Amino acid sequence: MTIRRPVIGLLAFCALLLAACDGNNNSKSTLGVPGAGNKNTMAVAAATLEGPIAGAPVLVSTFINLGALGYMQEEYFISGTATQYVNSNELKSDGRWRVQAAEQADYRTRIVVMRPIDAADFNGTLLVEWLNVSAGFDSAPDWGMLHTELIREGYAWVGISAQEVGVNSLIDGSAAGVIGTPVADRYDSLVHPGDGYSYDIYGQLGQALRMPGAVNPLGNLSPAHIIAIGESQSAGRLVTYANAFAPMHALYDGYFIHSRTAGSAPLQGGFFNGTVPTPDIVRVRGDLGTPVLMLQTETDLFVLGSYPDNQEDSNRFRLWEIAGSAHADLYTFLDNRFDIGDDPSIAAVVEELFPVPGFIECPVPVNAGPQHWVAKAAIHALNEWVANGVAPPRAERLSVSGEPPAFDLDDNGNVLGGIRTPYVDVPIARLSGEGQPPLMLDPENPDLNIDEIDFCFLSGTTELFDAAQLGALYASNAAYVEAVNNATDDAVEKGFLRPADGQLIKDYAAGSDIFAQ
Repeated sequence: MTIRRPVIGLLAFCALLLAACDGNNNSKSTLGVPGAGNKNTMAVAAATLEGPIAGAPVLVSTFINLGALGYMQEEYFISGTATQYVNSNELKSDGRWRVQAAEQADYRTRIVVMRPIDAADFNGTLLVEWLNVSAGFDSAPDWGMLHTELIREGYAWVGISAQEVGVNSLIDGSAAGVIGTPVADRYDSLVHPGDGYSYDIYGQLGQALRMPGAVNPLGNLSPAHIIAIGESQSAGRLVTYANAFAPMHALYDGYFIHSRTAGSAPLQGGFFNGTVPTPDIVRVRGDLGTPVLMLQTETDLFVLGSYPDNQEDSNRFRLWEIAGSAHADLYTFLDNRFDIGDDPSIAAVVEELFPVPGFIECPVPVNAGPQHWVAKAAIHALNEWVANGVAPPRAERLSVSGEPPAFDLDDNGNVLGGIRTPYVDVPIARLSGEGQPPLMLDPENPDLNIDEIDFCFLSGTTELFDAAQLGALYASNAAYVEAVNNATDDAVEKGFLRPADGQLIKDYAAGSDIFAQ
């Protein structure tokens, strides 16, 4: 059975792993007040914070030494009384939704904070990640994807357990079991009344971060800008939050919606059991007045069904689609866990059937493409938009044609259009977000056993060129290296790669010999 709304996102891989200016100019806009111009804003109660909680938090994340990089990690409990909402107008695809309060309930959940130790290293921007629960527990895919850029540029980051599954997995110890860290009764006091309350909980955290009380989880840091971020299932929650709640909450200065799936999350309940569902096709409302950057991989368009949800760029919206990328690529599986941003080998394109030896075997080598590099450029571009009013560059969309629609490919089998990098413009492999066996789920059976699902469907594919194809493309290894340098510099100049990451890509190419593979 083919599904329209997938329930499993990027973090399923992590479960197994560890089991206002328009255009490209520099003019300034009048950003800085979320929802500026909206007359329907409402007061949002601030969550009460407690902490820091002694000991290490339970979170599937990076395994790097934060202290050696000038960063620290802490955990706090947050609590309050949240409201769940129902719609007060028809929920149409344009996202211009209105909601009204329904039931109230008490909650007690947690946040994890990663921030610079020295206030002088803080760049003034705080990212608040809606932790992903697709695997049945909290994980932080955007921290994993972005952390090298966040650390070198001095961002602060907060991850919130906004959903019931994440909180319950902390309480029952199943999340701790994934990373092998017993926590006794650390989380026994937590309580979550259900996902219908998650949007208000997310808003109450935003209010507490904007106006901290006696307990400030950022210590002596004072953020000038707060950006909401979320990947995969969490991106679907953020689409609903942006459409239904952001105009009246007016708490977040920008939105990074990363690898959204089809439609968006319901106002109440989960993707399959939502009691107040949203339409099958959902776009970000055009009157939000707050910058939104949506980043999509090839996998997201057709495997995960988001292609019908595409919308045009505007003076507050950008859609970037990455050529040669997959929803959960090789970097996602393992490399990000130990990456501190100084290893050129991260740029390698390899065929790997066992992205996590002993845990995951895919029938086709998984994608080793450029998603994480472009994601780092995307968060930088969004921050420039929010903080300085410099709009991100407009990006060409991935080339699609036919009925049913499918990607248009070049002579090497790589997709045309989209954000270009040396991975597809100076290729040594066919890189795709497709090509793995599809996932077939029964939407009437949402209680799925994670261990029984083949998660490779999100990982895309890599097919290295043979010697004959490489010889037809490049006269010599030196010619290949020169072409990589030129393509990398072009992507950096256009704003689709960060300079430090471009240098890593060039350094790896300089030390490689593609004809010796």
